[in-house]
Amino acid sequence: MRSMRHLEHFRFTCFHLKIVRGGFFLRKKPLSFQVSVKSRIGNAVAVILVCLSVAAPLLAQKEKHDPLTEAQIQQIRDAGSSPPERVRLYMEFLNAHADVVKGLAKRAVSPARSHRLDDELQDFTALMDELGSNLDVYSDRHADIRKSLKPLTEATERWLQILHALAGEPGFDVARKEAIESGEDLADQAKRLLTEQTAYFNLHKDEAGQERAEPK
Repeated sequence: MRSMRHLEHFRFTCFHLKIVRGGFFLRKKPLSFQVSVKSRIGNAVAVILVCLSVAAPLLAQKEKHDPLTEAQIQQIRDAGSSPPERVRLYMEFLNAHADVVKGLAKRAVSPARSHRLDDELQDFTALMDELGSNLDVYSDRHADIRKSLKPLTEATERWLQILHALAGEPGFDVARKEAIESGEDLADQAKRLLTEQTAYFNLHKDEAGQERAEPK
């Protein structure tokens, strides 16, 4: 029994020695060395925190970027609940971006041109995705946007021609491919909705021209 108690006492002592390892009696390195290491770690942490404090506002600014200007946002608001007018405005803004991309494609290759194209293509993609989301809402509401869908189909063909004609470069090739993908999705969506809406309003002639289906 006594030997068992001694064994348990030995295990208990070893366990606590592991916990306090690095303490005053069990340090393998001089105190000055450990203070130096802690100081270096503290300096490294401080540098990391400073870098994060500088990078955070830049990342937030990038995330908050809107492809529309304040004036364009106001135009969208002024269009109110008129789906055809809102679609027309989005097409107008997208045409402007397409013209910029087409103009930049003719310029000499340079880092500034590459950066500008990357920004324009990202805005182009964001606007096409935003328009696509609006079309989904209008479709669910059975808003009559047939008059807007035909010119949109023609516009997407023009936009895709511009995007395909733009030779890819490392600085903006990812953005170019994403823009092409969004353009193809939007073109397919416009064609599909035109077919669906033509069939729907042929059956519901009394709802033609409505901005949204009203309960009956």
